[in-house]
Amino acid sequence: MNLPFFIAFRYFKARRSRHIINWISRISVAGITLGTMTLIIVLSVFNGLDHLIRSLFSSFDPDIKITALEGKTFNADSVLLNQLGAMPGVANYCQIVEENALLKYRDRQAIATIKGVGPEFTQVSGIDSLLVDGEVRLTPGDTPMGVIGKELAGELGIGLNFINPIHVYVPKRTGRIMLNPLQAINHRYLFPSGVFGVQQDYDSKYLIVPLDFAREFFDYAKGEVSGIELKVTDARQTQEIINKISVVLGKDFKIVDRLGQHADFYRVMSSEKWAIFLILSFILIVASFNTISSLTLLMLEKKADMRTLRSLGASQIKIRQVFLWEGLLVTGVGMLIGLILGALVCLIQQQFGIIRFPNSGSFVVNVYPVRMLLTDFLLVMMLVGVIGYFAAWVPLRVLKKRYFYTDSAEE
Repeated sequence: MNLPFFIAFRYFKARRSRHIINWISRISVAGITLGTMTLIIVLSVFNGLDHLIRSLFSSFDPDIKITALEGKTFNADSVLLNQLGAMPGVANYCQIVEENALLKYRDRQAIATIKGVGPEFTQVSGIDSLLVDGEVRLTPGDTPMGVIGKELAGELGIGLNFINPIHVYVPKRTGRIMLNPLQAINHRYLFPSGVFGVQQDYDSKYLIVPLDFAREFFDYAKGEVSGIELKVTDARQTQEIINKISVVLGKDFKIVDRLGQHADFYRVMSSEKWAIFLILSFILIVASFNTISSLTLLMLEKKADMRTLRSLGASQIKIRQVFLWEGLLVTGVGMLIGLILGALVCLIQQQFGIIRFPNSGSFVVNVYPVRMLLTDFLLVMMLVGVIGYFAAWVPLRVLKKRYFYTDSAEE
């Protein structure tokens, strides 16, 4: 067995002659344990939230979305649509029209985004899996129907009945000045066929209607759209397909994947995760001062042992390695316990959902989602290992001239 490690292990498990050293060592292990456990839990919670939000967005957002780089609309002619439909990797596509409008239901009003979609929308998105009530009926007919977000439905007090319709108002696109204000407004009505629930931003914003209804309501020409949404056969080829579409369509279009549709949101989430990681890392660094203190006191207590080892022929490097191993043992034990406790807490949360959202009835899920990743465990292990090494190195660096280079006459 490695002699420095053997001696360090004996020091680690043996009781010190001064109780204060025992307590400081225990506090060191406890501080590293708590810091490691907290890092694992926090990173796993952020992973869970990120995975949940991505899964929710993936049910509503398309794999690829095409919009005009300038202006609100563009003309989706048959040539363009045929090119998209024939492109390898594209499973389906759907034309959309999006505009804001005023909704009125009985005596309540709200501003909403009317999203007109083609019949392919159910294949491009997962709207069917997001329904909390009713059904998806987006084919035009004698009675216009729509699917509304649950937050918007709650704001308007809408129920699924065919007695009171939703009235929709929007200024006419012609922009003419008329003596009668009512003649400058387009007015239609429709009945809700279903209520969907995705995420608050969507639930409080969208009313999904048939594409032809939206075009007529907003005075759009035939073939005029706000965008085109695509579904791909293999998500791993999304960027490759985007590059191909860019070559076909040119520079006048903005083509983004699902992540690009919410780039700012994901950027903020990532920034929050790593900001908290840095804060907790700093706390872990502060906690490592206990390791420095315990090693310093241990070196003072074991001064006679160092002289004995020096007399027996141990080199200065071997003696320094004893205390370096001692610091690494303190760090390693605390890290190991912290990793186990952190994983245990995450597993308990996954299985039993002990920590719940306040007022969870307004959320898609009731409990905090947790998702453990091996990369997070490796990152935390590397961080704690580096901090532990420097915590053990500092007292050796400071005290080495006093205790490691003393000649026998002075001793």
